[in-house]
Amino acid sequence: MTATLIPPATARAHRDPNVLRWLGAYTSSMLGDSVYYLALSWAAVQAGSPAQAGLVMSASALPRAVLMLGGGVVADRFGPRRVVIGSDAVRCAAVLAVAALLYLTSPGLWPLALLALAFGTVDAVFMPAVGALPARLAEKDQLARVQGMRGLAIRFASVVGAPLGGLAVAAGGAPAAFTVAGLLIALSVPLLVSVRVRELPEDGTPGTAGTPWGDLRAGLRYIRRHRVLAPLMVAIALGDLGFVGPLNVGLTLLADARGWGAAGMGWVLAGFGVGAGAASLLLAVRGRLPRAGLVAGAAIIAGCVAIGALAYVPGLVTAVGTAVLVGLLTGLSGAMCGALLQTQSDPAYLGRVTSVSGLVSLGLTPLSMPFAAAAIGAWGLGPVFVASAVVCGLGGVVALAVPALRRAELPG
Repeated sequence: MTATLIPPATARAHRDPNVLRWLGAYTSSMLGDSVYYLALSWAAVQAGSPAQAGLVMSASALPRAVLMLGGGVVADRFGPRRVVIGSDAVRCAAVLAVAALLYLTSPGLWPLALLALAFGTVDAVFMPAVGALPARLAEKDQLARVQGMRGLAIRFASVVGAPLGGLAVAAGGAPAAFTVAGLLIALSVPLLVSVRVRELPEDGTPGTAGTPWGDLRAGLRYIRRHRVLAPLMVAIALGDLGFVGPLNVGLTLLADARGWGAAGMGWVLAGFGVGAGAASLLLAVRGRLPRAGLVAGAAIIAGCVAIGALAYVPGLVTAVGTAVLVGLLTGLSGAMCGALLQTQSDPAYLGRVTSVSGLVSLGLTPLSMPFAAAAIGAWGLGPVFVASAVVCGLGGVVALAVPALRRAELPG
């Protein structure tokens, strides 16, 4: 499949029809993902025990983590647009095949486990390609705005996807929900086919050459030697490591301990989503913020203070307000870090850069969740939230302590 090449664009990203077609494709794909995960969890619970359902839900994590770095090499060697189109086509076919199987029979857990494994394997290629594609669509001075638009799409998918999946399950069970997920992912394919990409700028840097293993080593070496990307990866790792545990495990236990119930936890999560969405909207509208590295580091440190305070808030209303602040600050720092990854990376290496960032966020930080749960059981909510906040804050310290990262700017 040959991409149509275009000259550099002059329109701002939010007014560029080419970028908007990509945004529509990405939003549709993310909506499909949200519905898929709800359908998978529902079908797994119906077909097996809670423990078996948990294993099915986690089956995609291992291939995604193991293969993520290789996925970055694939994205850089074959082009992110081609890889994203192929990945969405495979994911659509797999989901619709399982939907058809569930319509015809009750096969048990094995097709769900195979689907989860397939999804994780394809995600290992899909996610680096998704991260590398914006650099082929917009000029560097528009990439921060594209990052904000992408963040808004993610928030929209998380807010709309779960109710949509729930309606599909209520109407026709798991088969109907899988069908809706497959059709949403399928919708992204023709939109992506219509997206035009540009040639990479010629800067004399070879992006891929030799063997895939050599390309992977070259990408890791490129990151390690980069004055901004190397400390930025450390800051992202520490920030996510300290943030994931409190949000995904600690918040559930906090809601239970305070007597807020599932509805109260939902309000707190909604507050976080509102704050994070506001940060993405700010970047999408403004296009850039000055002193990006400094803003990212300061937002991480301020966000970690809000994370630590969340365990000590007296009531639900205060918790929701604190969650809005956490979402705003962590969303701002995440958006700025993502924009810096986009603008500081040579586009020829962006798939591999994104794969390392994705491995840090999706491969390593989930390991903090069981430790956070065990630590809360041993020492209580407050000390663990504070310890997690300290780990998160260390990411901000790195961002502020390394001059090259602290002084990093987004293109104007």
